[in-house]
Amino acid sequence: MKIAITGSTGLIGSALKKSLVTDGHQAIGISRRGGGAADSVHWDPMEQTIEKEKLERVDGVVHLAGENIASGRWTSEQRRKIRDSRVEGTQFLSETLCGLESPPSVFVCASAIGYYGAREDELLDEEKPPGDDFLAEVCVEWEAACRPTRESGIRTVNTRIGIVLSPDGGALEKMLTPFKLGIGGRVGDGSQYMSWIAIDDAVRGLRHCLDNDALQGPVNLVAPNPVTNLEFTKTLGGVLNRPTILPVPSFILELVLGKMAAQALLLSSTRVIPKKLEESGFEFQNPDLEGALSRLLKHN
Repeated sequence: MKIAITGSTGLIGSALKKSLVTDGHQAIGISRRGGGAADSVHWDPMEQTIEKEKLERVDGVVHLAGENIASGRWTSEQRRKIRDSRVEGTQFLSETLCGLESPPSVFVCASAIGYYGAREDELLDEEKPPGDDFLAEVCVEWEAACRPTRESGIRTVNTRIGIVLSPDGGALEKMLTPFKLGIGGRVGDGSQYMSWIAIDDAVRGLRHCLDNDALQGPVNLVAPNPVTNLEFTKTLGGVLNRPTILPVPSFILELVLGKMAAQALLLSSTRVIPKKLEESGFEFQNPDLEGALSRLLKHN
């Protein structure tokens, strides 16, 4: 297969690209720094430019690019970047794919479990309605931006990605230093649910969405066993053999990140299950948190 990937230098994209190449497939990176080489495509979604001729006859496209939501306080400018990088970029890419002479057969576009908003302990599958906070509104628009590919007959999958666990980046990497020092602890009261997925299962899930012709529309890319923040904290401490006795109060997070970002990223509860993935025959290699963390941190 020949697969084009935006966000191919990010945590998930780089792992996906490596997996595809290892199995003998051709992976093409789409990036602002790309271009020139046969295995890279230059694009600038905000300027609406792309080397579209290099996308002719690709079998599938995986769209993972977007402004980092955890890069700072959510000022009005940062919220605009978060929204536009996803919605406008997806709209442009979707329209570009539809205009190709030989378009791909499948378009896998990232979304996020932020679609559901804060829902306490409600069990959330793909049929549940969206939330009403900022991230939920962005996700609704983000998925709607795929309309051109859907309406043109390209199979379109919106992967609502949970917290991806990897020692090489993302949330887990940020947690490792304080936890190894014995100063890790629950966030807030620890009752909020965390819907996580190990990096290797995230990659396998994306490839499953590429390969499985029956999958389309929203697909929750999370492990089948979400846990509370308190459970996550105790499990990570246990795997690292470190105490977890120093909680992080909610007000500290709100002071550092701002109330909106703190609530959305760390304090809200989203209990998501991968109903469509499992019904389509996908088998998780890391279904439970303790096993996943033990494998991921084996050499750390």
